[in-house]
Amino acid sequence: MRGMQNFHPRHFAIVPAAGSGSRMGARQPKQYLPLLGKPLIHHALAVLCGAPAIDRVYVVLSVDDAEWARHDWRALGPKLVPLFCGGATRADSVLGGLRAIAGEAAPSDWVLVHDAARPCLASWHVERLVRELAHDEVGGLLAVPVADTLKRADEHRHVAATVPRDSLWQAQTPQMFRYVMLRRALEGATDVTDEASAIEAAGLRPRLVQGDATNLKVTYPLDLHLAEWILQNREGGEQ
Repeated sequence: MRGMQNFHPRHFAIVPAAGSGSRMGARQPKQYLPLLGKPLIHHALAVLCGAPAIDRVYVVLSVDDAEWARHDWRALGPKLVPLFCGGATRADSVLGGLRAIAGEAAPSDWVLVHDAARPCLASWHVERLVRELAHDEVGGLLAVPVADTLKRADEHRHVAATVPRDSLWQAQTPQMFRYVMLRRALEGATDVTDEASAIEAAGLRPRLVQGDATNLKVTYPLDLHLAEWILQNREGGEQ
């Protein structure tokens, strides 16, 4: 086994894209909705494939995904590899991807997991994450400090309490961890909503790397319009 200190680890991206995106109310899966003339997922894949630090980009699709083949992905280059091994949940899909690349990834290689529904990923997001976590023992994730006042509701949707926002962060993606560490965490995890949660459940403490609000997740129809505005008005430099 290659040691962590005596080789240059590679970086692999995994993009779970086996979901249906039911909250969008669309007939086709959310990742294929049109955004500036391309499938929504295309925009983040272009950034990941264009990142010099990333060696390969794996898209984890459902076994019966027929939409992927209807689009031309050749412009993204040879880094992009589809894997038809998606599961019922995000964690299942990521774990399926990790198992599928077991022969390619060394235990200490980095894996960056990115939401298919975050099309506004920018090159500087990836560069900052890779740079700041390069020597971290655990890994971490992009996140932004919570700016809004938070309310906890009761069963009748009345305010039960105001939640102090000090030290609260909103998790984003990519989330970046060592291959062996992430796989072990997901193999033993239950009911986790992101990779950092699985790592935390294993008793480890991921590092928060500050991102920005432009890396939004498309969940509702209005979000598509926001994503379009961000992509059209972004100047290409770090904000």
